[in-house]
Amino acid sequence: MKQTYFISILLILNITLLSCVEEIDFISETETFESALVIEATITNELKQQEIMLSRSYKFEAEGPSPESGAIVIIESDLGTFTFEEAEPGRYLSINNFAAQQYVDYTIKVSTNNGRSYTSTPVQLTQETSLDNLYAVRETNDSGINGMSIYIDSYDPSGNSKYYRYEYEETYKIIAPKWTDEEIILTDPLTCEVELRDRIQEERVCYNTVNSLDINLFNTSQLAEDRVSRHLIRFVDSEDFILTYRYTIKVRQYIQSLEAHSFYKTLKEFSDEGSIFSQTQPGFISGNIVSDSNPSEKVIGFFDISTVSERRIFFNYDDFYLGEPIPLYPSLCNPRELTQFTAALGCGTLISGLLLDQVAYWSGASKIPDTIFSELGEIIRIDTLTIGPYNMVTRFCGDCTALGSNVVPDFWTD
Repeated sequence: MKQTYFISILLILNITLLSCVEEIDFISETETFESALVIEATITNELKQQEIMLSRSYKFEAEGPSPESGAIVIIESDLGTFTFEEAEPGRYLSINNFAAQQYVDYTIKVSTNNGRSYTSTPVQLTQETSLDNLYAVRETNDSGINGMSIYIDSYDPSGNSKYYRYEYEETYKIIAPKWTDEEIILTDPLTCEVELRDRIQEERVCYNTVNSLDINLFNTSQLAEDRVSRHLIRFVDSEDFILTYRYTIKVRQYIQSLEAHSFYKTLKEFSDEGSIFSQTQPGFISGNIVSDSNPSEKVIGFFDISTVSERRIFFNYDDFYLGEPIPLYPSLCNPRELTQFTAALGCGTLISGLLLDQVAYWSGASKIPDTIFSELGEIIRIDTLTIGPYNMVTRFCGDCTALGSNVVPDFWTD
């Protein structure tokens, strides 16, 4: 965890207030850093392969958390034991599909490859409450920015839900503005040879999916009724290119216990965007998982058993901005001519751009016959040569796979 970041901020403020001039080596602050096991475990009432993520907290100057591999992960319950296996580094999936049941105690047990073991307190499934409504509204937010607000409504007439957490997954269509059905392929980087050919895969229309990173909570315990009304899930600036064509968002509503809500609320108060269990924290936030052999060992995370409900909506830019200019693409997409050879007959900017996968073909190139004759004047082979000019664009502009996947999602509808 980037625990020293917050401490560093406090030091900076203190130095400013006291007009100190003494230099502080912030990097040295992490020399006493203690790596802690991070457990991300939310089991739901969905019949599926349940997922648990294990990693290690990391220093301020590190790039990110490292996965915890080789662990043994099980969940014990009144209904039996559920075993997990590592699908990829740090990601553990239940061997069999299962769904959490009401009034059943569940306990997670983790044994790491360094011989340490960890156990949670018993947890039960929460009240089941459906997400009633998911909708989009064009409006101007409090910052004066026009865009699309995504809201939800939910209601529990029994009044037992109270503590809500929300996640979303958004997917949007990308259309490369400078796509053409031909491409330039580097055939020999040593001789700088290229070939103009028909594209062999879809690179005009793609889709990109992004998951939420922030912690979105709602609490109705102080309200007259257990109702979530017009709760903001996501705001997208109208100038954001993800709205240009077609956009969809899926929202998941988790009903949590008071203990889980308190943990996430504390985590949210001291967190920036990023993995919610690997963010900056001013110290340690304890959950409901402890070391079996050393109660003072720091373990980060919360074992949560939650009911979940989800909804998805689609909309097009024209549904709300008909006749208005579409958002600007991430790149200007102005074609420019690149050279195949330098003045000294070395490989030019075209070749370096292709080697680095930074450019896509737009126009100008053509093929000419290259005929080889035998000593008797007979044609023994006819090839084609590709010649310029080579008008190229940034890869983002001519190849949508630079920004997304060319595989149409299973849930996608036009």
